[in-house]
Amino acid sequence: MKIVATIVRLLLGLVFLVFGINHIFPFIPLGPLFTGTVGQFFALLMTTHYLYVVAVLEIVGAVPLLINRYVPLGLTLLGLVIVNILLVQGLMQPSGLPVGVVVTFLWLLVFYRVRSAFAGIFQQHVNG
Repeated sequence: MKIVATIVRLLLGLVFLVFGINHIFPFIPLGPLFTGTVGQFFALLMTTHYLYVVAVLEIVGAVPLLINRYVPLGLTLLGLVIVNILLVQGLMQPSGLPVGVVVTFLWLLVFYRVRSAFAGIFQQHVNG
């Protein structure tokens, strides 16, 4: 199971590293994927340079997964991006939703391996 977890972690990191770099230095053409409302949305993101911030989050989140250091931090940063992927695909382009679901599944598998690092955020603290 450890080998599968390592492969999933590396795959998730590689996906976000490649697509994060692709936002900054386009080498994978994505043109026809974004038409209609989602095309307008991405044009706005490019115009405001917001997509560069997302790209940096993708790259900075992917590196810890690839080097196997600070994996919970990488998962936290990538979790933000994944929520946005699911929202954009779910609300504007449902045909792309399976990609978001697959990435979410990979994220959950990696999360499961390091879930103890997140234990504190699931505990109720009472001030007293």
